[in-house]
Amino acid sequence: MTYTSSAQQPDPEPHPIWTRGAEQPPDGPESSAASSAANDFNVVPITAAHTARQGAFRHADTSLPSPETSAKGKKSTPTAGKVRADALRMLGCVRIATVRQMAQVITAEDADGRSYVRRAMKELAELGLTETNGKAGKHPIWNLTSTGQKALADGNELPPRPKAGTGAKAVKAGFGPHGVAVTDTILAFGGRDHLTDWQVEVNHAIKETGLSFNTDAVLVWPTKTSEVRLFELDNGTMSQASLAKEVWDYERYAGHRVWEGARGTIGGTYPFWQRHRYTRSQTFPRLHVVLAGKAEHLLDNRRQALTAAVRGITIAVWVNTLPRLQRGEPWYEIGVDDPDWRRARYPEPVGR
Repeated sequence: MTYTSSAQQPDPEPHPIWTRGAEQPPDGPESSAASSAANDFNVVPITAAHTARQGAFRHADTSLPSPETSAKGKKSTPTAGKVRADALRMLGCVRIATVRQMAQVITAEDADGRSYVRRAMKELAELGLTETNGKAGKHPIWNLTSTGQKALADGNELPPRPKAGTGAKAVKAGFGPHGVAVTDTILAFGGRDHLTDWQVEVNHAIKETGLSFNTDAVLVWPTKTSEVRLFELDNGTMSQASLAKEVWDYERYAGHRVWEGARGTIGGTYPFWQRHRYTRSQTFPRLHVVLAGKAEHLLDNRRQALTAAVRGITIAVWVNTLPRLQRGEPWYEIGVDDPDWRRARYPEPVGR
């Protein structure tokens, strides 16, 4: 698929535009325009009270907290019940994870809590709530069973996710390493805090055009202009051309417009995504592309190739490698949101 445009082209080798610092969480949609603009360029986890169903969940923060500190200033040992509950909540959000990843979230940052998690996962498996269906290297990959999903829903611990799968089929099919890398991306971007604001394998589709794709992870992140951030992970298994096509698919999705009115016979046209998907957003959500699965110098080569392949794209695209993200290093901006050029590129839909 080839696109041409006279829009301003990004630098083939863009400079890093964001650095992780000691940011404070945003105040949410009610924050001032100035602070909102600043928050839009900083990676700040948000609480579950800021989910899309803000009114319904405003008083319930179901995020996974940091390990508690005792009165003597020492990290307290997590109870078995708490470890099991946190493990279920985490798997409900990220779908699949290893013991290492769960320990990174559930137990103290300066301690190796894998033994606690292993014991908890064995107990949960005996209860029929979790299972393993494959490995990432030597490490078993855990996922919820259908019974585990129901237990989590019955506990009212997460916002309803009726279409969420368990991830078991993907692991059995050999796609477990990709899912583990998605979980690593989530942990690298937001750490242990506020995992309940993530959803994985979120479908975006336009029935009229036949366009349909799954976004690896979506983070609810309300600002003055947008509701979410979109994340695509390439684990080094697809060609550079296929990766570029996936990114261009997001522009195709953003460019599709629909007529106002139930019968499409009155008024003007509106972006499909703004009318039917992200109705509280003024700008199309930023796409974050994370590259993993290869040696770091090869990932840098893929980043440069992707930059060239999407030159002229009219949505905001940031790219980074997973190792750089885990070290807190800057993202590279390779696409800028330009709704005017996007509208010129995609023709008006035919009225009824």
